[in-house]
Amino acid sequence: MQQYKQEFIEFMVESNVLKFGDFTLKSGRKSPFFMNAGAYVTGDQLHRLGLYYARAINESFGLDFDVVFGPAYKGIPLSVITAMGISELYGKQVRYCSNRKEAKDHGDTGILLGSALSDGDRVVMVEDVTTSGKSIDETYPIITAQASIEVKGLMVSLNRMEVGKSGTMCALDEVSETYGFPTASIVTMQEVVEHLYNRECMGRVVIDDACKASIDAYYEQYGVK
Repeated sequence: MQQYKQEFIEFMVESNVLKFGDFTLKSGRKSPFFMNAGAYVTGDQLHRLGLYYARAINESFGLDFDVVFGPAYKGIPLSVITAMGISELYGKQVRYCSNRKEAKDHGDTGILLGSALSDGDRVVMVEDVTTSGKSIDETYPIITAQASIEVKGLMVSLNRMEVGKSGTMCALDEVSETYGFPTASIVTMQEVVEHLYNRECMGRVVIDDACKASIDAYYEQYGVK
């Protein structure tokens, strides 16, 4: 596993973004872990997060694109910090774009924030985590209606690696199969467990034997076979 992935895993724990315990997800599933990207709140955290996204995007999709798009609402800051990270790490200028939940009819009108989309634009989408693909289902028709664009890929921070709506593949793979563009994550839950199991982080073992057993049981029920 690359060094930046190991650092990102510890960064999620240190930022209280990735937590372990007993959680009830929106889907109703009982999960032994939970990720909340809304816990990135400081300037330093957001700066570092943008660099991690930029590096993962370059590694997975390259830099041959024009726009970073983040679905509202959590995707709005992600698109901004990723564009900044790409500029800082690689000296490449890409635009940021996000959607509004409701179109604005005065001032800066329309459904989009940031850059407009133009015919021929190549777009990379960013999200925190994809559990059902719902936000992509909602926003993909919006952005493709604005112009004739090409989506080069979708990057999320964590692949939960559990079955999506089909019951046979993970949500990220479902998105890729449905829309025909590649998907990737900065890290997978498998990499998280591999790195943190019986390893100290912030002076404590985050995934001990009991936590590991709970995660294994969860994936036995909900994991991709």
